[in-house]
Amino acid sequence: MISSPFTIYFAHGQESGPWGTKIRRLADEAKALGHSVESPDYSDLKEPEPRVERLLRLHPETQAPLVLVGSSLGGWVSLKASEKLRPAGLFLLAPAVGLDVFSEASPPPHSGTCEIVQGWRDDIVPPEGVIHFAEQHRCTLHLLDSGHRLTDQLGRIVELFTQFLSNLNPFPDANDPRSAWEQEQEANFQRKTLENQRPPLPRF
Repeated sequence: MISSPFTIYFAHGQESGPWGTKIRRLADEAKALGHSVESPDYSDLKEPEPRVERLLRLHPETQAPLVLVGSSLGGWVSLKASEKLRPAGLFLLAPAVGLDVFSEASPPPHSGTCEIVQGWRDDIVPPEGVIHFAEQHRCTLHLLDSGHRLTDQLGRIVELFTQFLSNLNPFPDANDPRSAWEQEQEANFQRKTLENQRPPLPRF
């Protein structure tokens, strides 16, 4: 049992359910660490906006700090809901950002920390759009050799999620105390890190 548990709300993807493989594994890990978890069922709602409305109607406001975890379309839902809920953290798996099929292509994160896991071989959500989103909003980005579902990297994702929770500030400051120079240096560092993570282009 940890001293400062979180309340974690999961948001599943468009074609999956509330207790799919990834969510079930991450929820079990979170509960083992002393956090409480909820995973609402959105399977009857195909469009993202009604899913956001359902999440907001659930009023996930508890004494414990809130964390939103979203997979694919659930990532978009979590991002959009963060505007109202202001969670301590966002943990997103192949989030559906950079796609011109929703009312808003890439809702900005409104949280103390935003961390993203993305597959290089994702053919549903192109990694280029996710990389741009992470760079634009200074989200921590983990690029894995996987496709959209990421199930073949589940062990690594659990490790990243556990680390994310252990490092998460439950009560982030509203204002970033860093100077403009410090923020610029971090942005440059993350940009170089992303460049180093890009695989070499194939030669034909």
